[in-house]
Amino acid sequence: MAGAAVLRALRTLRIRTLSATSGRFPAGSESFLPPAACVLSPPWRSSPVRELQLCSSLCAGHNKWSKVKHIKGPKDEARGRMFMKFGMMIKIAVKEGGPNPDMNLNLAHILEQCRSKNMPKASIEAAIKSAEKAKPVSQHMFEARGPGGCLLLIEVLTDNNSRSHQEIKRLLNKNGGMLSDGARHNFNRRGVVVVPGQNISTERALELAIEAGAEDVKETEDEEEQPLLQFICDMMDVRKVRASLEELGIQIASAGLEFVPRTLLSLNQDQLDAASTLIEALNDYPDVVRVWDNIQADS
Repeated sequence: MAGAAVLRALRTLRIRTLSATSGRFPAGSESFLPPAACVLSPPWRSSPVRELQLCSSLCAGHNKWSKVKHIKGPKDEARGRMFMKFGMMIKIAVKEGGPNPDMNLNLAHILEQCRSKNMPKASIEAAIKSAEKAKPVSQHMFEARGPGGCLLLIEVLTDNNSRSHQEIKRLLNKNGGMLSDGARHNFNRRGVVVVPGQNISTERALELAIEAGAEDVKETEDEEEQPLLQFICDMMDVRKVRASLEELGIQIASAGLEFVPRTLLSLNQDQLDAASTLIEALNDYPDVVRVWDNIQADS
């Protein structure tokens, strides 16, 4: 009898306790509880142990970013830098030949490159307008020598010559390079028409160069390691060579003016890695527009 009385007393106490507790929360208080997938079973429960699971509805955004940040982040960053460099190239072209691409061949070629890399139209138009109204800036070409004796031309657009000179010098010294007068003599300013090279043999490339009126053709790769062919020509013949290639059914990736090395230099793997690090550091500096080198592509 005593045992039965004790059990009845415990049941009564439990009911009162639950009633008093439930009275502290307003109706609908279950909305304050986390989703079931986020609730952890207390250790004293007799039910089987379940694996810990984070609530997908609360953490989806974080998980999604954690999966793509090492892929999308760097690509977005590189894309932003590329568009910034295009904006600087537009400024230089406008400064040299005016804002009308019909009258400024170099600007027309740069705009074409912008479109081929999917630079937004609004960004292109804004770059042209800002180039016309921009505060005075100066264009410089730094000559340098890098790891293994490779030669570099570093094109800079800046509103502070002293700052840019000091930073270029610092980056070179930090990464195994130095300023070196005379490097410019190893480069010629030439017209370059670039086409995809996936389905074109070396023999066919030489035939195309002859038919299009190009002086030379070189094999190279883009930033995604896809094969490209560069048709080299006189600066005044860029439009003619481009038109000839298009008539032969060749797709054009870009066309413009570049500094082409007279002679190429082969580097060993350590020198190649060091040169790559240096060129990347220079390209990351906001005042740098482009960096040209004389490194053999198949080093």
